[in-house]
Amino acid sequence: MEQPLVSVIIPCYRKAQYLGATLESMQKQTYKAVEIIVVDDGSPDNTREVVEPFLSAMPNLRYIHQENSGVSTARNHGIRSSNGTYIMALDADDAIEPTYIERCADYLSAHPEVKLVYTLADTFGKRTGAWDLPPYTFEALLWTNMVHYCAMYRRKDFDRTEGYNPNMVKGFEDWDFWLYLLRPEDRVHCIQERLFHWRVLEVSRSLDADNNLQILLRQIYHNHEELYRPYLQDIVYFHEMWAHHEWLYRRADEARHSKAYRLGKFLFRPVYWLRNIFR
Repeated sequence: MEQPLVSVIIPCYRKAQYLGATLESMQKQTYKAVEIIVVDDGSPDNTREVVEPFLSAMPNLRYIHQENSGVSTARNHGIRSSNGTYIMALDADDAIEPTYIERCADYLSAHPEVKLVYTLADTFGKRTGAWDLPPYTFEALLWTNMVHYCAMYRRKDFDRTEGYNPNMVKGFEDWDFWLYLLRPEDRVHCIQERLFHWRVLEVSRSLDADNNLQILLRQIYHNHEELYRPYLQDIVYFHEMWAHHEWLYRRADEARHSKAYRLGKFLFRPVYWLRNIFR
């Protein structure tokens, strides 16, 4: 039986130094019905030069150049230029095991009721080790992302969305997209093998996302207000508790740095010293 074609979309911006290793991991895939589309997002480095030797060695590889527009637009451009039944994103500095595509594509083919499939993951680079994400539930997905961006899904399901939202400029575009793609009743499956390798850099979009957490969470909420509306009371309560916690922390911190606190600590130091002796 003919294998469904899998389209792997690899946006690249300032990642040329890692792109070769990523493409090498694609060359080793055991699943053969694959097309690979590298989308050069107006990168100022030598992305094109890195890709060119692979173009002659990999007939299933295509190169697309666009003006710098961000990773969401680059992924959308690549997907809409693709021909695959199944879609998978891969960043230009990460890698997958040789069986990654085979395991995910075979699972989707055998389980038409499953909408999204991914595998366990680990990290390499500046931090190494298992990357353990919580189990998936749709309700939990509203509050945190437990599905890494390299999950595989059907092109027909992508076409029912507007794609990755370009307004997620600082990160979390994959989390935001899962909220467009999935409904509470949809099934999501994690293959219990560590087949995805996420490179951790000193400076990355993931770190940028952490630094802009409140802005990104607010943007996700505005993108999906209808999904979050039933939980509005919970959100308000959470923010009230968090604001109260921050107020208590500031009061305690101010007290710890006050002259009265420092003087009291100095005066009671002999008491603490004697207590430790006779304990």
